[in-house]
Amino acid sequence: MYSEPVVIIPPLRAVAKIGVMAAITALVGWGSHRLGLAPTSLSMVAVCTFIAVICTTLFFWTHRVAVAFIGVAVLIGSRAMTLHGMLRATELDIIFFLIGMMVIVGALKDLGFLTWVIQAIINKKRMNGMTFTVILCSLSALLSSVVDEVSSIVVVLALVFQVCDTLKVRSSPFVLMAVLCTNIGSAATMLGNPVGIFIGNKAGFNFSQFLSGATPISFVSLLVTLGIVLIWYRKTIHQMTLVMEEHRQVHHGLGPLIRIPYRRGLFVLVATVLIIAFHHQIENILGLTGVENKNAFLIITPLVIAGLLMIYRPGRARHYIEHDVEWWTLLFFMLLFAIAGGLEEQGITQNLADKLTGLVKGGPTAMVPFVLAISAVGSAFVDNIVFVAAFTPVIQALVERSAEFSLLWWALLFGACFGGNITAVGSTANIVALGLLEKRGHLHIAFFEWLKIGAVVGIVTCVIAWLMLTFMPMPHPAGHPVVEREVIGPLHEPHLSPKTAQ
Repeated sequence: MYSEPVVIIPPLRAVAKIGVMAAITALVGWGSHRLGLAPTSLSMVAVCTFIAVICTTLFFWTHRVAVAFIGVAVLIGSRAMTLHGMLRATELDIIFFLIGMMVIVGALKDLGFLTWVIQAIINKKRMNGMTFTVILCSLSALLSSVVDEVSSIVVVLALVFQVCDTLKVRSSPFVLMAVLCTNIGSAATMLGNPVGIFIGNKAGFNFSQFLSGATPISFVSLLVTLGIVLIWYRKTIHQMTLVMEEHRQVHHGLGPLIRIPYRRGLFVLVATVLIIAFHHQIENILGLTGVENKNAFLIITPLVIAGLLMIYRPGRARHYIEHDVEWWTLLFFMLLFAIAGGLEEQGITQNLADKLTGLVKGGPTAMVPFVLAISAVGSAFVDNIVFVAAFTPVIQALVERSAEFSLLWWALLFGACFGGNITAVGSTANIVALGLLEKRGHLHIAFFEWLKIGAVVGIVTCVIAWLMLTFMPMPHPAGHPVVEREVIGPLHEPHLSPKTAQ
C-alpha cells in the first residue's frame, strides 16, 4: 500500500497558501451569490465549504481529510446540511464496492497472478524496444480496466523497473508511457477508476451498458496514444532495441525463469469480471428490480468474493482489510461526497443547471465540449473525483429535464480520466508512479517534462472523445432510449431518433 510522504511546509509559504485559499474561496462565494447560484447565506456557506476542500487538495494535499472533516462539521453546525442529508450523500454503496475490489486485488497479489503476468512478459523471446512499448501500453490499459488504477500501475512499474535495471536504460520515459495508458484504460470499465463506478451508479448504467459506451472510445484513444508515444520516444525505444540485442548475445532473457502458480488468481479475476458483467441478468433472476435495487448485485459482488477469499485464506484476512484497503482515500471520498451533497441540498446545483441551459444553446451535444474541457482542466490539477462529485448533481438536474442530457455522463467520465494525464498530479496513479520512481532510483520527472507529453495526449484524447460522443450512438441508462444524433452544426439542436433501449 502506497503511503504518502509527510511534507513539512515552511511557515511563510503556508501562510501565503492559506491567504490564496481564503481569497479564492471568498471570490467564488461572492461570485456565486452575485450570479444567483447561492442566493442565501446558507447556500453561500455550502459553496465556500466545498471550494475550501478543493483548494486544500490543491495546496495542502496531506491535510485534505482533516479539512474535509471540518467541512462536514461546518455544514451540519451551520444548518446548511441536515444530518440525514449528509448520511445519504456519503454514497456508502460505492465505498463498499471499492472495499471489496481492494480486498480482491490484495488476494490476487498473494495468489501470484500479478507476478506471473510480469514473468510471462520479461521471459518473452525476440523482444525489442517497440514490442516492449506496445506490450507495456496494452498491459497498462488492460490491467487498469479490470483492477484499480493504483494496483495496476504498481504491477506495471515493477515490470518497467526490472527491464530497465537489467538493460541499464533510463526508466522515466517508460514510466510516463505506462501512466498515460493506465489513465486511459481506467475509463474503459466501471472497475478501473472510482470515477467509473461513481458515474455508472449515479447515472444508472449497468456494467454492459457502461462497457459498450466507454470501451470503444477508450480503445481508440489508446491506439492514438500508442502512436504518439512511439513517435515521441522513438530515440529511447530504438536505444532499448540496440541494448536488448547486445544483452541477448550474453543472456537468454530479461529475468530469471521462475515458475509461479497463477491458476487460482486467474480463476478469481475471471470469475469476478464475469459475475459483474452479467450482474443485470442476475438481478432480474433474483427479482432485484426497481430503482431502489438498481445495480444491487453489481455492488455486492466484490463483497461476496472478498468474503469468500478471506474464508479461503483466514491467516491473511486481517492483512487484506488493514493493509490492502486504502481507508485514507475511501474516507476522503465519503466526506467529499457528503460536502458535494450540501450543494445539492441547498439547490445550488439546480441553479447551476438552469444557468448552463441558458448559456449553452444547442442541447446536450453542444454541452459535451464544455463538460469535457472543464472536467479535463480541473482534473489536471486536482484529483478527478473532486470534480466528478461537484458536477454529478448538476448533470442529474439536467437529466431530470430530458433523458438526452445523459450524454453528459460520458463527457464527464472521459474529461476526468483523460484530463488526469495532463499534469503529474492529475490522478492518483500519477502520484503513486512518481513516488515509486523516486523511491526506486532517486529519479524525478520534472513538471514540464510531464506537461509536454501529458498535454498532447490529454488534449488529443479529449478531442477523440468529443468527436465519438458527437457522432456515435451512446447507451443511455435503463429506461431511456439509445439516441442517434444527426448533427447540423456545433450550436444547433440535434435531430433525435430513439431506438430500442439497450
